Amino acid sequence: MKQISSMEWIAAALSAETLRSKSLVMTVMGDAIAPHGGAVWLGSLIELLAPLGVTDRLVRTSVFRLVQEGWLNASREGRRSRYTFEAKSLARFQRADRRIYAPPGLHWDGRWTLVLAQTGKPGSIDGDLRAAVRKELEWEGFAMLGPGVLAHPGADSEGLADALQRTGAADRVFVLSAGELPGTGSRPLRELVKEGWDLTAVAQGYRDFIAQFTPLLALLREDSPVAPASAFAIRSLLIHAYRRLQLHDPMLPIELLPDPWPGSDAYQVARAVYLLVYAQAELHIDAVLRREDEAAPAADDAFFQRFGGLRG
Repeated sequence: MKQISSMEWIAAALSAETLRSKSLVMTVMGDAIAPHGGAVWLGSLIELLAPLGVTDRLVRTSVFRLVQEGWLNASREGRRSRYTFEAKSLARFQRADRRIYAPPGLHWDGRWTLVLAQTGKPGSIDGDLRAAVRKELEWEGFAMLGPGVLAHPGADSEGLADALQRTGAADRVFVLSAGELPGTGSRPLRELVKEGWDLTAVAQGYRDFIAQFTPLLALLREDSPVAPASAFAIRSLLIHAYRRLQLHDPMLPIELLPDPWPGSDAYQVARAVYLLVYAQAELHIDAVLRREDEAAPAADDAFFQRFGGLRG
């Protein structure tokens, strides 16, 4: 069987599904632009996204919407537009980074974080606000166990606090930590996982990711080093696919997950591919950014801590 080239793999990956341009812009902003000072000229962003099938018009439409939604800030210098992370959204990007690039391995201390968002009582919240809280906390991995009761066994307290502040519910809900009460003969708290989360789709997503990117490993080892532009395209497609999985993964402690859990293998595949292409991709990113800004910074030190350390 003929070995395909990296360019052919990229073309096949792009033709396999229609990728949303706004989501791709978010991926490139988080993976490539954030380590380089968090700012990019529109022309550079258009050049970076062109090989991923995103047209000039779609880039412009996407960044306009991201500014409207509060993710990015826009500024002008003459006829040029420059985009940076909006201050309030930066913390969300940073937490997403931790989810994407950190190895899985959250351990359970036996306790659950509960958020009580009741309606119809003095001092409680109305239905619209409760729906907004539910939407934000589900993004943080929480599940609704009953009317007005959201729960997670390994909640990120920073993400929870940020979500409650953004929705305006910080002083309108009850947040508590709960554990089993010994001697009551109650069901084990770990069984709440089956009540709140159906992990079937998440697990299948990880298996599909492994099936898509494992063959790429052999290709990259044979076709190394990959040209900088191709390395950037592969890295962006990899993180775009892996990021979408992470955003749907409730990030439960490993003791509460099915064994074996395909998310662990998916992380190893993502890490292996990233290690093979990141350096060449950086050459492309630096070249594109410095065509419009000679002073564009190189990747910061935090970038090299991704996936447990890139330089090592």
